[in-house]
Parts: sequence; structure tokens; C-alpha cells
Amino acid sequence: MRISETILAGFLFTLGCQSVAWAQEASGQSRGLLPPRPIPGIALPEPEDGAVGEPAPLAGGRAIAAPPSGPAAHTALPLAPFTSARDALKAWMRDSSAGDQVGAVRALEFAASRGHLAAQFKLGRVYASGDGVPVNDLKAFEYFSKIADENADQIPGTSDARIVASAFVALGGYFLDGIKGTYVKPNADRAFDMFHYAASYFGDPDGQYNLGRLYMNGTGAQRDPRQAARWMKLAAEKGHAPARAVFGDLLLRGGDGVPRHPILGLMWLALAREGADETREGWIVERYDAAFAAASAADRTAALALVERQQVAGRGARR
Repeated sequence: MRISETILAGFLFTLGCQSVAWAQEASGQSRGLLPPRPIPGIALPEPEDGAVGEPAPLAGGRAIAAPPSGPAAHTALPLAPFTSARDALKAWMRDSSAGDQVGAVRALEFAASRGHLAAQFKLGRVYASGDGVPVNDLKAFEYFSKIADENADQIPGTSDARIVASAFVALGGYFLDGIKGTYVKPNADRAFDMFHYAASYFGDPDGQYNLGRLYMNGTGAQRDPRQAARWMKLAAEKGHAPARAVFGDLLLRGGDGVPRHPILGLMWLALAREGADETREGWIVERYDAAFAAASAADRTAALALVERQQVAGRGARR
């Protein structure tokens, strides 16, 4: 089994001769990425409803945004007289560095209105997090919806595809919880659609992790621990720390059709602990500490040897 230790941290897109990196938020901050509940728990079945890289149809078609009769989310800021989206993005970088949040958002609004995908995604993140602006989940939802509606057929593996996949994941979180006081109501079936499309067509680890959670909890789909383990494994192999922790826990405990394999379970927990953000993902540290304290000395030694072997292999692959 080949294991990647790199966690997808952001999206890189080119602006003329200048590169701009916008880091994707850690999974512990995303909606729907809550610490998993304790679960019971290696040959795992392939997902029955679509393979990674194949388009997964969305229930009811691909339209995601609200119907035209739905309430408007906001009044857009006046668009500054930029000459192009590239010019606006240069202004965004300048104003962001200078601490001018109003100017930075106005510049992003202009670039987004010209169809700039990364600007649309950044605005969704800005309004979802309240980064220099009041939190506006409905406005964020509508930006993510526009991205998903217009770009669902992006070729997987490209930088644009990673942006679109993250928009689908964000929409899945909104559909799980709904947005109070708006037309966006909790809808587990639609949440499943969003996570499944990101997970299966784009192979996105956040989508795979969230889809695994839905299968574990029986939310939006029939409860299926074996399917959950399969999706967790796919995300874990891409370096997704929460998925590594959950998959490791599944292998430690076994049951519900998932074979028990304590050494591999400890290995995945150790890899998860290594990549975890202790501030936002303290539950991973706690789970790792508890599992290693309860394990036999022989199992701990064997698991750590596997971790070291993966680390050596990873360093060799990067050369």
C-alpha cells in the first residue's frame, strides 16, 4: 500500500508571472468535519455507486442554487473600474497586504463577476469565515453554488478541479445543517449528493472523508460501515489526517464487516497524529494517546516500524 503524507493544503493558480496561493482551510474548520463519535472498530469492498474519476449523477440534476423566486442573499458591492480580472486580483493582493479589507473584497467581487473561478471561491471562503467582512453564509452558499453549477465537468486533477471539488464539499456542509432563516434547509440527501460527487468524480479527500461519515452514521444513505471504511481509506491514503484517524480506529476495533487489524490501525493513528493540527484537531491526539496506551508493546513496536518505513518511502518519492 502506498501512502501519501502530503495533505492537500491549498490551491495554486497563476496570475501573469506572479503566483498566488490561497490555502484551503483545515478540515477541522469545515462544516461537517466534526470529530467522529466512537465507532465499533482488510479487504474492503469498492464503492457500489461509482468509482473515483467517474461522474456521479446528482439527484434532481445538477442545479444547486436557489430558484429565481428565492430571496437575494445580499446587495453586491459597487464594482470598481478595473480593466480586467487580472487587474482586480493585483488590487486585491495590494489592498489585502495594506489591510484594506473593503478594497480587497471589492476587487474580488469584480474578478468574480468576470467569471474568475478562484476569486469566486475565495469570496465564498471570505463570507463563510467573516474574514474582514460580516459572516454571510447565504452569500457564501451562492458563490459555491455558482462554482458547482457552472464547472461540475472540470477535468479531475487540475487546479480548477480542486477548487470546484472544495465548493461541492462546502455545499455538502451547508445542506447538512441548512442556513437558518433562508431558503437553504437541511437536506441530507442533497448533502450526500454533494459529498459523493466531490469524492467520486474529483477524488477529493475532504469529500471522501465526509462521505464516509455519512455512511457511518446512516445520514443521507443507508448505514454501511464497510463503505464508510472504503471511503476513509481512500482519503487516508491522500494524507487526510481526520480520515487517517477514523480509518485507524475502524481497523483497531473491527466489527460490522470491517476486519480487525490492530497494527495497521495503530499505524494510521500514528500517521494521523503526525499530520494533525493540535489546536483544531485535538481529538486526533487524544485518540492516538488512548490507542497507544491500550496497545501491547509488540503492537506498538510493529506499528511504529511501519510508520518509519512509510516515512522513508515518502522521502525517497520526493527526491
